Amino acid sequence: MKTRIQQILTELECVQESFLGLSDDIWLNIEHNDSQAVQKGSEFKVAFNEKLNEFNRISAEISNLIEKYTNVHSEEGCIVQKGSPEHERIIRELDSSEHHTIEEDFTFKRPYGFVFEGQAYKDVKNWQRLYRLFCKQLAKKNIQLFKEFINSTDAKTVRGNVFFATDKKVLRKALEIESTIYAEGNFSANDIRDRIKSLLNAFKIAPQEFSIYLREDRNAME
Repeated sequence: MKTRIQQILTELECVQESFLGLSDDIWLNIEHNDSQAVQKGSEFKVAFNEKLNEFNRISAEISNLIEKYTNVHSEEGCIVQKGSPEHERIIRELDSSEHHTIEEDFTFKRPYGFVFEGQAYKDVKNWQRLYRLFCKQLAKKNIQLFKEFINSTDAKTVRGNVFFATDKKVLRKALEIESTIYAEGNFSANDIRDRIKSLLNAFKIAPQEFSIYLREDRNAME
């Protein structure tokens, strides 16, 4: 039963990401020189966002209810000590698949793992978990620089909405990074890609230090 519960919790998160990806895809395919099309698209986005927020709220309540009653939580992903035989095995396993850069389009694609500065992570079920693991590693690497970034203008939208907060209630989908730091997780795959690029730039880490492996590529090999 534990495996089935973890699968359901993961599927709920994946559905949220797929909806966000669909919304982005529809908006990008609108003819923006057509005023009528833009108006219809805007009306769709407003209505869609309202329904999606409601869906996310209900999904979170269902997930919390299941986790509280069963004491079963969704899997975080596999992290193995760097340099260990198991870590080298995971590196070889990932390298047997096609790796992707942070510059690509990940709409409707699912991650399987990633390698960041030589550290391998696998069994990553969705983009929210990949983003959380990545942020946790950056915070561990340099917590002071991480705090400086999350308080900078690069960690806010032009309207002042924040990508990180010390109070999870101000975020739509709070991902715990540290005991007092939360990241916004209500993003599509490409939004998360852009957040990762921004963080790599803030930490002056070359994009080549971050490689992504997709579940679709792995499944094609099996």
